[in-house]
Amino acid sequence: MYLKFLTSELKPFIDKAFSTKNDVANTFIAGSSMGGLISMYAICEYPLVFGGAACISTHWPGTFSSDKNPIPNAFIKYLKKNLPNPKTHKIYFDYGDKTLDSLYPTLQKGVDKIMKEKGFTNKNWITKFFPGKDHSEASWHERFHIPLEFLLGSSQ
Repeated sequence: MYLKFLTSELKPFIDKAFSTKNDVANTFIAGSSMGGLISMYAICEYPLVFGGAACISTHWPGTFSSDKNPIPNAFIKYLKKNLPNPKTHKIYFDYGDKTLDSLYPTLQKGVDKIMKEKGFTNKNWITKFFPGKDHSEASWHERFHIPLEFLLGSSQ
């Protein structure tokens, strides 16, 4: 329901009320933690709406533990089947290694493998690691300019 609201109500309202570049090449979604997951899901499910996604500290475990957790493998399987066309889409990932982000390095490496297999390159995909950074608004705030520059750089 959230993505349906964004794509069929909120975005059309904004595009009508404001002067926007409303094509897919200029429409991006971003989020951190579970918001990173929904951003990844959004670009996969709505590739004709979103041309880029910033997935910050993406919560690949889907829960608070990696032990015997089937969720990350389900995400990998989903991405193998549903990633958008790398020729027309850009995706940014990042993560730290403190607090909840300490669960992400191994899981992100699995996602990165899929990205390469699907044809994503450094022109349309970045994964950045921030040693010593935690799972917090303060950490995300420090680095939010990086995905913005990556996503907006060639579309302006």
